[in-house]
Amino acid sequence: MDIRKPTDLELKKVLALSPKAIFDGTLGEVSPTDEKIDQLVKPLLENGSYYLIAVENERILGWILLGVNKDQFTDILNGFLYELFVIKEFRGNGISKKLIEEAIEHLRQDGYTEVRLSAFSGNKAIKLYEKMGFKIRTVTMNLQL
Repeated sequence: MDIRKPTDLELKKVLALSPKAIFDGTLGEVSPTDEKIDQLVKPLLENGSYYLIAVENERILGWILLGVNKDQFTDILNGFLYELFVIKEFRGNGISKKLIEEAIEHLRQDGYTEVRLSAFSGNKAIKLYEKMGFKIRTVTMNLQL
């Protein structure tokens, strides 16, 4: 397995599958359109964020979107993991961990001293994040009216 930046054609495939990634990552609460993905991802890519893909035998196994985010209280810039997704048939093989490790290394090389991410409560990936050393920093709560 190779982890690298995608070609233009591979990026189109990733973007086409991003609605599924968001749907899975939000535990089915959000079912974004292609237009919504474009609204969310395009500004990130224009501001320096980028995808890394896991590839084997020219098949995309999964990806991670990494970039920068500014702390709302301190204005300090931190590395940020925006999206992590492994195609269902390839899950359970350690691909997520390898993508996260590679993304962290990229952010470390870019000079960031902290990496953050957000996850929906109940997302199975939270266990992986905790195993990799991520700690809960903030909690977002909601009340249905």
